[in-house]
Amino acid sequence: MSVTLKGRSLLTLKELSSEEIRYLIELSMLVKRERRQGELRQRFAGRTLALIFEKPSTRTRCAFETAFGEEGGHPVFLARDDIQLGTKESVEDTARVLGRMFDCIQFRGFRQTTVEVLAALAGVPVYNGLTDDYHPTQVLADLMTLEERFGSIEGLSLAFCGDGRNNVARTLLVGCPKMGINVTIVSPRELHPDQAALAEARELARASGAEVRVTEDLEFGVRNADAIYTDVWASMGEEAESERRERLLRPYQVNRAAMASTGKPRTVFMHCLPAVKGNEVTGDVIEGPQSVVWDEAENRKHTIKALMLSTLLGPGA
Repeated sequence: MSVTLKGRSLLTLKELSSEEIRYLIELSMLVKRERRQGELRQRFAGRTLALIFEKPSTRTRCAFETAFGEEGGHPVFLARDDIQLGTKESVEDTARVLGRMFDCIQFRGFRQTTVEVLAALAGVPVYNGLTDDYHPTQVLADLMTLEERFGSIEGLSLAFCGDGRNNVARTLLVGCPKMGINVTIVSPRELHPDQAALAEARELARASGAEVRVTEDLEFGVRNADAIYTDVWASMGEEAESERRERLLRPYQVNRAAMASTGKPRTVFMHCLPAVKGNEVTGDVIEGPQSVVWDEAENRKHTIKALMLSTLLGPGA
């Protein structure tokens, strides 16, 4: 497969073709095998990574730091109080400074425009580790996990149950149809994806032959699903909405009945974590044999390593 991603940024998954996503999944599988076999490389030796975090993280921070560090690179963690991003110093100026000091930049925070400005002005690859709008490194790991479990992802069906407007749902509406996966958003009408996101998803689906659906009916929405995906009911920064979201989303909890409603014993349960057990998912489901959430968590590291290898070093890395 002839794919070159050197020098590119990852902001939404929209900027990657299906062939490029396929390339990243396959490279992720390779670096995971290398790690499991104890093969130690130093492909990032002498290189530096800036990690900008406005929002706290377990998986994103650990995945970027370990993936970069075990390849001999030097990651530098920069929390909100460590730099002047958007306060005493503009995002534009921060981008220009960091781009001259680092080989690549990861941003995890609130506004999508922040990561877009960083990518436009830094002059080095910039990776979206999560914004309020998109979570592309998560969905790369999700796609890899589905590939591991089913052998092939084209033609699978995934149902996302919960807030259909959140960053994970919006990114699944990009990544799934691009890769030929049918995707259904199962949520109350108040939390349906916006029309622009749905229009983009359906355009991608037309090209791949996939299907995009939205429904308020949980039993209908999960029927025939190979994967049921959920997320917390109130994302970071939405804590004031917690009580209202709980009222709206309680009927969309992923429990044994929901898993059984797929009609497929092989259906897997997915979650980007952290999870509030007893809210969006019951403990017996997330801890049960159908759960692949720990595989997803580990695969954040391997897909992020593949992303950095391909954008920093190019083919043959």
